Amino acid sequence: MSAIVKRWLPWVLKGGISLGLISWVLSKIDPAAAWDQAKGMDIGLLLLAVGLMVAQILLGAVRWALVLRALSAPFHWVQTFSVYYIGVFFSIVLPGAVGGDAVRMWFARRNGLTLTTAVNSVALERAVTVFALVLLVCLSEPVLVMRLPDLPGIWVFPALLAVCVLGILTLAALDRLPQRWLRWRVMRALAVLAEDTRKLFFHPGFSLGTIVVALVGHANLSLVVYCLAVGLGLNVHVLDCLVLVPPVILIMTLPISIAGWGVRETAMVTAFSFVGLPASSTLVLSILFGMVSMLTALPGGLVFLMAGGRKMSEEELAAEAAENR
Repeated sequence: MSAIVKRWLPWVLKGGISLGLISWVLSKIDPAAAWDQAKGMDIGLLLLAVGLMVAQILLGAVRWALVLRALSAPFHWVQTFSVYYIGVFFSIVLPGAVGGDAVRMWFARRNGLTLTTAVNSVALERAVTVFALVLLVCLSEPVLVMRLPDLPGIWVFPALLAVCVLGILTLAALDRLPQRWLRWRVMRALAVLAEDTRKLFFHPGFSLGTIVVALVGHANLSLVVYCLAVGLGLNVHVLDCLVLVPPVILIMTLPISIAGWGVRETAMVTAFSFVGLPASSTLVLSILFGMVSMLTALPGGLVFLMAGGRKMSEEELAAEAAENR
């Protein structure tokens, strides 16, 4: 299989899944009614949702900055925000062959971090984000059960939280493996990752602060959805969003679609059906959420160009050409 096919095949498959899921959801609704509802969106609440999404990017940068601080990485706040914003742009607006996390690692390395610190900081920031999301779902589960007593599968998220804790403990112990295994480069890299994992998760001053910021970020996304829902005139309570949106975001973290499109719509239509929202209204809500995310991520492209993005493209093309020789 050629390098080009290997590079693009996963994204073609993800695009197919996104299109398939969106088509399936669209087949269940009345497009004309959905469009009429979208045209009635309250502009003030739409702007508030945009503002909250901008705050979400700031929260993400703060979260990564706390991870970098735990690893004693010499990264200035302006560098952290700029590189993080570039990663958001690639993840949401240009989710192609170069992922947002890979771009973030590249720019972090270019701005002075070691390759190991760049990779580990991004990986651990992702780990904290997912852990906090699962934790938030578990914390909100009593409210969810109170509002939806017949909801099936409520045991899944506590089990997933236990898996996350076990995974973090396992990751932190990887440098305890036999010394003879360290002759392999990948094992030496995992040993360093284990040490960095302990620096972050085993020090309350770093771990608690990072997890709290991540929890606030996930709750903020719920408020974005609530603002959009109220702006559309939907009969939804803020508690409904606080307990239903985090599981949707968690499902969106599965790397099976393009920037979550299709997966988000399917998950939101399913989740909000439990509180009586019609599929057409929820679809409009989900699409607006995706568009607000893209709108606020767009300036990251300008930051990318100002930070030397053209050089990254040239180096990537040179590496690809060398690989194909």
